[in-house]
Amino acid sequence: MNFDVAMPLALFLVTIAAMLLNGKAEKKLKGVLEEKQFRTRDAVLLVASMGVTVSLIVFIPQLAIMIIFLFSYSMLLFIFGYLFSDMQKTRTELFLTAFIIGGLAAGAARFLVFGQVENAVYGGLAFLVLSIFALAALIHETRRISAAERWYVAVLPPGLFICLYLFFSQTPIWFPYVLDSYGFIFAVLIILYLGSLFTWKTTLVFAALLTVVDIVLVLFTGSMVSAARTVSELRLPVLVSLPTIPTILLEGNRLYMSLGLGDFFFAGLLTIQTYKKYGKGFAVWSASAMTISFFVFETLLLTFRLTAFPGTLMIICGWLLLVVPKSLKKMLAG
Repeated sequence: MNFDVAMPLALFLVTIAAMLLNGKAEKKLKGVLEEKQFRTRDAVLLVASMGVTVSLIVFIPQLAIMIIFLFSYSMLLFIFGYLFSDMQKTRTELFLTAFIIGGLAAGAARFLVFGQVENAVYGGLAFLVLSIFALAALIHETRRISAAERWYVAVLPPGLFICLYLFFSQTPIWFPYVLDSYGFIFAVLIILYLGSLFTWKTTLVFAALLTVVDIVLVLFTGSMVSAARTVSELRLPVLVSLPTIPTILLEGNRLYMSLGLGDFFFAGLLTIQTYKKYGKGFAVWSASAMTISFFVFETLLLTFRLTAFPGTLMIICGWLLLVVPKSLKKMLAG
């Protein structure tokens, strides 16, 4: 029997991290989103748009896909960077100093270590410009009195992400190290951003419809698999790929398991809404149940060498085992 603990553990940790961070993030996001929440119609339209996008993505030119994803990820980083840029002055200075050092180190590595790769000089210059901007921001910060949001702090994370993608995506350091790191970051940010728009009712509608659509797109049409393959070829952080623990060899190579950010979002959304509905303790148990369910399904896939399987189905089965009895008990008691 083959099994893997790396991906289930990653799913659990991302889900719990999002749940713990949601309280502070939601307060700030509510102000930006003006207390807006999805209605049932919005949840249905979101699932429909996701299904259509996945089905059509293989027909979109790769350059267009790359631009769309880079813009979307950059905006996500900027939004959260700006919302949390009102931190203490000392932390801001440390943050900017880290960017100065990191930019210089990345630029040197791009020029000296990966100089044989195309655009090495441009990569070194790009990171140098990023460091100079961070230095100018640091000088400005030392003279600044106000503790309000800082736009110059918010632009640094997306700037670093774009530079790393453009000048490191074809180097060994990008996969799996930098790619997975950004995959985890974006998974948490997507959960926090979209999770604040849902209610318990719209979550149930969304979860049910998305699971059905996922089953159709993975097992029947294969569109989800084709779309994931198309986007992953661009080395964009749309998947988290981890080596199996314990090691599983396939044709002499170590097997990597992949899980889309949409599946991380799905588990995180269910956990956050469970937290709001039934409390922190039960939410942790529901996250544990989803992790165990995912582990069982993944073990079956690895043991019987099965192909792609809907991640939402693997996740929601564990959640339903706890939430359905809890909801029924509450209904009967009421």
